[in-house]
Amino acid sequence: MQTMRETFLSTVGAELDADPRLAVVLADISAAQLEDAAVRHPDRVINVGIREQLLIGVTGGLALSGLRPVAHTFPSFLVERPYEQVKLDLTHQGVGAVLVSSGASYDMSTEGRTHQSPADVALLDTVPGWTVHVPGHPEEARRLLLDALPGNGTVYLRLSAAVNAEPHHGTGFQVIRRGGAGVVLAVGPMLDRVLAATAGLDVTVLYAATVRPFDAAGLRAAVGSGPADVVLVEPYLAGTSAHLVTEALSTTPHRLRSLGVRRDSEVRMYGEMSDHDRAHGLDEASLAASVRAFLP
Repeated sequence: MQTMRETFLSTVGAELDADPRLAVVLADISAAQLEDAAVRHPDRVINVGIREQLLIGVTGGLALSGLRPVAHTFPSFLVERPYEQVKLDLTHQGVGAVLVSSGASYDMSTEGRTHQSPADVALLDTVPGWTVHVPGHPEEARRLLLDALPGNGTVYLRLSAAVNAEPHHGTGFQVIRRGGAGVVLAVGPMLDRVLAATAGLDVTVLYAATVRPFDAAGLRAAVGSGPADVVLVEPYLAGTSAHLVTEALSTTPHRLRSLGVRRDSEVRMYGEMSDHDRAHGLDEASLAASVRAFLP
């Protein structure tokens, strides 16, 4: 099975041949994999080098000229470093683009904290109008990308090396398992480990590959009239979507437990992804313990 990153690169390379409005902007990352596409389309595959603020500035300029730009690099360099350019050159200009990151919160843990980006979705929440996709499978990533390319909006596609075994296509929050003692909302690559961690529990498990816009109606339908216990499991900063859960259930008595990348301390260790899963309580055993401790 191709990784999400490989799927993105092969898909966008083929779409450059089919859509003359499409352009890809790079900051060295993945430039080698798109070398053939750059030869075929030298004016629409642009590598600005390691200049991530320029990456977004050029993306905004291409959008103003009528193209549909796709900007791609690691998330710490696509959202966090050029955040001001994302705000000014895209959102304030009122132009659309597709930003595609690869690396998620700590996929590249061996590269150190500089290459970790658990705050990307929270940062994009500070500017309006972004659609945010967090696929859990390469095929989901491919379909979400193909849906985003023909549009004009601002879209963030967050790719990860962590994947679920099977894709789950569909719009809004999908009901993967039904139960009566609580609702667990799993985002993207968190689904399979949430299903394993909640095996044997009488809980509804929802799945979200698109987190912005937030499917408030889908959450309310799963919760019912309440009172309800909701567990939110996100692969980035814990509680990133907590305010939207609270808003969606503003008239429903509920308790909320938010699980994700720790906020109380910055984990700067190296190690493997599995080491970081355990450090943030996002491995199967830790999730099972957290859910069981929260539910009555």
